[in-house]
Amino acid sequence: MESEGQDPIIFDLGTGLRTFGTCRDGGEMTAHALLTHLHWDHVQGLPFFEPLHNPHSSLTVYGPGDGSAESLADCMARFMAPPFFPITASDLPASVSFIDTLDADFSIGETSVMARSVPHTGPTAGFRIERNGLSIAYLPDHQEPLDDKTYVAPGARELCRGVDVLIHDAQLTTAEFAEKAHWGHSTPAYALEVARQAGAKTLVLFHHDPSHDDEAVDVLCEETRRLAEADGIDVVAALEGLKLTLPAPTGATT
Repeated sequence: MESEGQDPIIFDLGTGLRTFGTCRDGGEMTAHALLTHLHWDHVQGLPFFEPLHNPHSSLTVYGPGDGSAESLADCMARFMAPPFFPITASDLPASVSFIDTLDADFSIGETSVMARSVPHTGPTAGFRIERNGLSIAYLPDHQEPLDDKTYVAPGARELCRGVDVLIHDAQLTTAEFAEKAHWGHSTPAYALEVARQAGAKTLVLFHHDPSHDDEAVDVLCEETRRLAEADGIDVVAALEGLKLTLPAPTGATT
């Protein structure tokens, strides 16, 4: 999330982080990252983020630890260390700090951030960000209920209420969910149910299954769009390189 005069806010630390860093020529950067949880697909980009090789850069990461006595910093130190990686985060020239965050409200500059626990596998946060009069909810990993498909956990409901953009887990088709019900993910239909109950304006289908090619994602997106028409919800399928430009009520652009 980028807007004029504000530090960028990064959602998770997946492999897309490398591309974001190279697009900025690996130069000096002050950034903040909201980390939902510690699964590999959400942290593996950190060692390859080029701005961290600049001594004038800084990155502050907010997110949950492992749910026990081990802090977020401890978990990341265990992940980014030999023999899994040749250097540790403390070896990087830039300043990297980790702040344990779950079920908390805080500010990053002029941006208000809400973190709430959401159902997944292990401690997992979802985030709501408000900046320049706009709100974005980010729930990339969210366990769809096994029985009552209209149930939305209180934390998730609070994060999504009235947001301009909801970025939501939509990994599994209905048939796939029947086989992988306990994997901690959602179908596009449930993502839409959350958006409907929240009154979200735009739903971004996210966390696509690796087995789904572009055509499969397009089909899921079109099916969800048709179901969303009556509610006036715009549905978008996330794709690599996609940028959403939102005109803020204050006249700024986010």
